[in-house]
Amino acid sequence: MEKTGQPTINDVARIAGVSKKTVSRVINRSPLLNDDTRKKVEDVIGQLGYVPNPQARALALRRNFLVGLVHDNPNAQTVMNVQQGMLEAIHDSEFEMVVRPVDRGSPTMLDDLRLFLERQRLFGVLLMPPISENDAVAKLCTDLGCRYVRMGSAVLDTPEHMVASNDREAVREATQYLIAQGHRRIGLIAGPHGFRSAHERRLGFEEAMRDAGISLPRSMIAEGNYTFESGLIAAERLLDVVPRPTAIFSSNDEMAAGVIHAACQRGLIVPRDLSVIGFDDTPIAAHMWPPLTTVRWPIASMARSAALKLITGMADNDDDAAVQEPSMFLSTLIRRGSVSPPID
Repeated sequence: MEKTGQPTINDVARIAGVSKKTVSRVINRSPLLNDDTRKKVEDVIGQLGYVPNPQARALALRRNFLVGLVHDNPNAQTVMNVQQGMLEAIHDSEFEMVVRPVDRGSPTMLDDLRLFLERQRLFGVLLMPPISENDAVAKLCTDLGCRYVRMGSAVLDTPEHMVASNDREAVREATQYLIAQGHRRIGLIAGPHGFRSAHERRLGFEEAMRDAGISLPRSMIAEGNYTFESGLIAAERLLDVVPRPTAIFSSNDEMAAGVIHAACQRGLIVPRDLSVIGFDDTPIAAHMWPPLTTVRWPIASMARSAALKLITGMADNDDDAAVQEPSMFLSTLIRRGSVSPPID
């Protein structure tokens, strides 16, 4: 009697002549398969019209097919870029994304996050900085059996649990570029206290200045919180210094936009009177005038890799598949029109 009913994963495995685990790897887009095996299984899936049942699989795994994004970041563009990278990774898969902002300063932050993870039964979670820098959050994910990847500006974890960038080296290179142009009075707008990115970028700036034998008085350092308004306020402070800086490095593009705005208010022309460098290479960098020289932070690529670490091969607890994705990403200096040699 001819078999009726919906085809199962066992049917696919039997007809393709492979194991059930191999079929699962094809469904989960594991890189640990050769092209011939992948195509053979995909052909059988197409012939049978097999459709994986996310609800049944979620029940078996005791997890929903959801990847989470947890953040406490004041810069909306940064969060959007991370979402873009994650959505690219889960496109054409059975996974969906949920976003959860948290308050890292709240005394109930860990309890609130625990409740969120338990209710949603996430397949995995991407932790954005500065939340990712909290070891207690990573331990919470481990205790709950929730996959996690930490995003950061320095190495924070083992490769399967981390994507990082070389912020310190990238900012050192950017500052060396200003010095090579002849600048000696260079101001710094640092990021917010408590952000590892702000710490790493400041270290890169200070290293370049020290290596060049250039003093860095406290008056040439201001702090912002990665927003346009804070960059404007910080620039006002730096431009009040006598003699004023001939160049300013800003720890992100939003604050750099505030610097250029403050300079224009004073009748200063960028870059003739003031050179400016930012960090991120968000769309605002190319759209402002003059176009902003900045450090390109590959955050969307980092987020894409992080999401793939979460979903690739995870149905079989295949950590080796996750490690196939890169963990370190290099930031690069993008030279545009906001830097020139000083006129004095």
